[in-house]
Amino acid sequence: MSPPNTELQSELTYRQSSTSTTKFERDYLPPSFTIKELRQAIPPHCFERNTLKSFSYVFKDLAVIGALVYAATFIDSHLPLALRFIAWPTYWFFCGAFATGIWVIAHECGHQAFSPSKKINNTVGFILHSALLVPYHSWRISHSKHHKHTGHVNKDQVFVPKTRSSLGLPSNDKDPQQMNHSVLEDTPFITLINLIGQQLFGWPFYLIFNSSGQVYDGRWTNHFNPNSPIFDPKNFVDVIISDIGIIMGLSTIVYFSYVYSFIVVVKYYLIPYLVVNHWLVLITFLQHTDPKLPHYRENQWNFVRGAACTVDRHIGFLDSIFHKITSTHVAHHLFSTMPHYHAEEATNHLEKVLGHYYIFDDTPIFKALWRSFVSCKFIEDEGDIIFYKN
Repeated sequence: MSPPNTELQSELTYRQSSTSTTKFERDYLPPSFTIKELRQAIPPHCFERNTLKSFSYVFKDLAVIGALVYAATFIDSHLPLALRFIAWPTYWFFCGAFATGIWVIAHECGHQAFSPSKKINNTVGFILHSALLVPYHSWRISHSKHHKHTGHVNKDQVFVPKTRSSLGLPSNDKDPQQMNHSVLEDTPFITLINLIGQQLFGWPFYLIFNSSGQVYDGRWTNHFNPNSPIFDPKNFVDVIISDIGIIMGLSTIVYFSYVYSFIVVVKYYLIPYLVVNHWLVLITFLQHTDPKLPHYRENQWNFVRGAACTVDRHIGFLDSIFHKITSTHVAHHLFSTMPHYHAEEATNHLEKVLGHYYIFDDTPIFKALWRSFVSCKFIEDEGDIIFYKN
């Protein structure tokens, strides 16, 4: 183990004396193991990508979604009104869940984990993500930067913690009542409204306005402009191709709205699309936002520490539908080209090496969502190892 880090110990001592979250404190000294040692702990076959096996998950998810859509065509014509109020939410829930599984597979394509072939990865990812109104290459590029700098306050790309000063909050030595915001912002009702807004619209707001993303000198940053500071000049063509995919997806929505009516499109596609948004935001938010998780500034960050700065969670039967992205996310961040169907086995081996650096939380998922949303408001402007405060 590396020698004690005095700056880290000072930070933990400060937190223990100034906050009520000491039960979450743990030893965050730099780990003694390397990424090479972690990789050696995993059986080699876990890194093998099987194109046919990966396609089998795509076909299974699409088959289930197709069956659900077909079954939904009988809801209004064959069921009494009272049962329709049960059947449609059931369709929306399961269609949205399996479409989230499709999203996860497309996400895997972006990591080149679907197939050894880059062309197959990008073709499948582009088609699946465009169908879900995701700019595939644009997201792939920003998501790669997220993986390279997970937990880095100044370089991570999503769910970047706001600082005390950016929220206009008083410093530690001032009266908290000087806080310049509406009292209503802290009421449970307003908090719930804000949480619902995040769950339904947080994903498109991230794509369009870079909400929760890294701040770039006040410039409007989004995933559709090839000149956005997220991208390098070499990414120009990929961003344009992604935009074309979105245009194709939106054009399909308009076409079906013209042929079948907009209400039909809302019931069959747009509401499940919002369900996908909900699960996507919930999964990613809880993976990277928790009172237990540290964030690092440049002097303390390294890849292994950042990659371990995420939480694994079980989400019941949905874990399998989501291809275990919730319960194997630590392994995914350490080795993102590993296929999802090997990640559970890899996690079992990694946990033994990671020890207390491996974070698993079995808090019921919606309780955890509320806790993190309420508790994880900001970080301090100073310090190299910082935790969320509220």
